[in-house]
Amino acid sequence: DYKMQGIIVKEIISPDENTIMKNMYIYLCLLLISAPALAETAAKGDPHIGKTLFDKSCTSCHISKYGGDGSKIFTRPDHAVKNSAQLSKQVRACNANTGASWFPDEETHVATYLNMTYYHFK
Repeated sequence: DYKMQGIIVKEIISPDENTIMKNMYIYLCLLLISAPALAETAAKGDPHIGKTLFDKSCTSCHISKYGGDGSKIFTRPDHAVKNSAQLSKQVRACNANTGASWFPDEETHVATYLNMTYYHFK
């Protein structure tokens, strides 16, 4: 204890290394346990919202590039997207390139719609 201007001040004791390491270990374990649940939630968007966003912001570009209804971009033999991670990345890139200004959850909705409609990745 220290006395400063008539007030007793307790000395602050910092935790030892074992306590710090124990707390970090607990935090890491909790993070690892919750990660799959967070990833699963993020990977599942609403395909109905995704379709609305896609129809509004994507269809005209796809039609101008591939003709018809624009779906050939997804069904052509040499399509670039081979898994769900690449699909999310492509949706994010298109969002940036077109200036659609979608939030991440909206990108997820669009990726979910495209996956359910064309790709069928697990």
